Amino acid sequence: MSVVQSGVPSPAQPSAGESGEDSGERRRIQRFLALRRGEPCFWVDIDGLGRRALRDISVEGFSVGAEAGLAEGALFGFVLHREGVPDLIRGRAQVVNCIAATAQAGCRFVALEGGDRERLHDWLIALVIMNASVRITEKDAAAIVDGPSLI
Repeated sequence: MSVVQSGVPSPAQPSAGESGEDSGERRRIQRFLALRRGEPCFWVDIDGLGRRALRDISVEGFSVGAEAGLAEGALFGFVLHREGVPDLIRGRAQVVNCIAATAQAGCRFVALEGGDRERLHDWLIALVIMNASVRITEKDAAAIVDGPSLI
């Protein structure tokens, strides 16, 4: 299974300055590469900026390449797409950091429409199962999605 650190804090966590850490990593839960067999499998349509491949995703947010032109602190509407799945996830997100070294913007979900939080959870469970190097159950995959960051 592929996982990556991207530095997107959850709303309940302090910023790096408040916690005394200088690390960009402030996330509590696991974030997953938005890839399947090395190819992007999640995309985001950002209001006015078009469709971009996600770098990583979690139940808290996602990261996208800096070429998306998002400024730190910006609030924006979005639509998430998953390869081969007709369902969409709509909501609003906020840029919480821009990391020049990796040319990416970390975004947290501010709001998801209707049942989209549950749909996102299901998408992430499916991603974990598809990318697992050993056979795992849906229950095990849900525990990984909901559990603490493994790195």
